[in-house]
Amino acid sequence: MEQKPQESNGFYKLSWLQRIGFGSGDMAQNLIYQTVSIWLLFFYTNVYGLDPGDAAVMFLIVRLIDWAWDPVVGAFVDKSNPKWGKYRSWLILGGIPLTGFAILCFWNGFSGSLAYAYFTYVLMSMAYTLVNVPYGALNSSLTRDTDEVTILTSTRMFMANLGALIVKSLPMVIAIFAPMAADGTAITNKPESATAWFITMTIFALSGFALLVFCFSQCKERVVMDKSESDKVKASDLFTEFVHNRPLRILAFFFVTAFSMMSVSNAADAYFMNYNVEANEYMTTAFMWLGTIPAFIFMPLVPAIKKEIGKKGMFYAFLGTAIIGMAHMYICVQVESLKQFWILCVIQFIKSTGIIVATGYMWALVPEVVSYGEWKSGKRIAGIVNALTGIFFKLGMALGGVVPGAVLAFVGFDASLDKQTPFAEQGILWLVCVIPAILLLLSMWIISKYELEDDVIDKINKEIEARHKA
Repeated sequence: MEQKPQESNGFYKLSWLQRIGFGSGDMAQNLIYQTVSIWLLFFYTNVYGLDPGDAAVMFLIVRLIDWAWDPVVGAFVDKSNPKWGKYRSWLILGGIPLTGFAILCFWNGFSGSLAYAYFTYVLMSMAYTLVNVPYGALNSSLTRDTDEVTILTSTRMFMANLGALIVKSLPMVIAIFAPMAADGTAITNKPESATAWFITMTIFALSGFALLVFCFSQCKERVVMDKSESDKVKASDLFTEFVHNRPLRILAFFFVTAFSMMSVSNAADAYFMNYNVEANEYMTTAFMWLGTIPAFIFMPLVPAIKKEIGKKGMFYAFLGTAIIGMAHMYICVQVESLKQFWILCVIQFIKSTGIIVATGYMWALVPEVVSYGEWKSGKRIAGIVNALTGIFFKLGMALGGVVPGAVLAFVGFDASLDKQTPFAEQGILWLVCVIPAILLLLSMWIISKYELEDDVIDKINKEIEARHKA
């Protein structure tokens, strides 16, 4: 089939099967890594038997290892040219160990062993980098077309949030396999439920790997650097790119605050529902679903919303909506007459709408900063750029792991108690509302400095293609 003129210059249009195929890669990673991000701390403290303070230190150390590992992976991926594709090959090569170690993280065979927790969590996180960095680079290798990237990102985030919806159904899935208490309710948050957690993670991880295979089958890399350029890539390019690529620096710091906010909030939700709301597994699942359902309503509308109010306007509107939702959540939980489950669900929907759209669309900015770097230096080092954003993403995740554990230790959280002290409940509320709202305010200020509007990045991409043609 003959290519259209604009497609011959790298501005490719993708079929819906290809878009969904690409998005399935993020759905897969959510089924595996978001399960770890949201539930591992709760599993460690309530089922596995770790002290919250020990878990917080471990999460920090694992992220320090990641920061050393990510640039190595980014440079290696950009230099290598596996026969299945520069980036898509790693969906399989990294997906196999990621699946295995994610399952082992939720195995209780060495209950309470800090050494086993370190071993499995470190290797799982390193394997995740082997998938996530190439997957992020894969986006910018499919097309240069800005509108297509927006559609691709919307599809990706729709699929990612479908995975998140499943992940947030975890309490109901665990309840299927969990032992029953004397009153007929499932035991899902005690050591007795360890086998149920392991079975559930096995189902999620294997399903995620199947989706990675589907993503691999539907992606075709078209916009990648020549092999002669690949051979020149080195890990130090990461630091050079960070120094000379201002939009990348801005996006990197936005990633820190955004992922810190999401990680802190996500890790705290299970505690919030168990102890502040005293909800059962069905209420907890419904509440967490409302943290994802807005994606299916608003993410398909992102291209139209961006066209109407612009890139920055969209960030301001939705980040502001999330902050308003968090403020209302804090007030409602404090006032007994307002502490009704249906009210909390409405607020959760509003808060999550803001978070999902703003943090979902930020992934569309990554191909832009890749192109900006190529325009400035002549090198399209998508792997390096995604490794750098990965470092800051992991920094955000580190804070998301460290802060909840540290706050829980500070307020005297005790997993053996069914009812926490008022001070411990207040600490959980800080994690759900106060700290995330502060981080969102900082995010708004950071994104205000981003300068690659659509007309600017379109001009840059056209200049790059003109150079290649010349």
